[in-house]
Amino acid sequence: MEICKSFSPNIDENSKILILGSMPGIRSLEQQQYYAYLQNRFWKVIGKCCNFDNLQELNYSDRLKFLLNNQIALWDVIESCKRTGSLDSNIKSEKPNDIRALLKKYNIKRICLNGNKSYSAFKKHFPELLKRYNCYKLPSTSPANAKYKLEDLFKEWSKVIII
Repeated sequence: MEICKSFSPNIDENSKILILGSMPGIRSLEQQQYYAYLQNRFWKVIGKCCNFDNLQELNYSDRLKFLLNNQIALWDVIESCKRTGSLDSNIKSEKPNDIRALLKKYNIKRICLNGNKSYSAFKKHFPELLKRYNCYKLPSTSPANAKYKLEDLFKEWSKVIII
């Protein structure tokens, strides 16, 4: 079982929406990039929500800038854990990121939780934040969530990724 550590948040003073994943997968950890696995539909969904269909084709730093330009911050609920492979179901011994401190520093209005594990970890570690913020549990963009096609993901995500 491998020890995994999440990245620093991608956020600035203009961010209004915070998207929280659970823990980056193996490919993302290797490349030190959020949602680096090409089959993950995160960048396609966000691009479509923001009317920019080729977001996934930009280089990584430009994708992060695009998020910030659209008032979207990105981070993970889990700061570190033990996990074999990339599946959320394999996460053990999770420790949360300091989301409370982040929310005190920035003017976030809406929290979007990317998938079941992100939501359950957030609920476990930050139950009071579910009451204090507009929080939305969204279907995972992971290819492991095969029951959701790209159009289905867009339909759900576009309800809350409104700038």
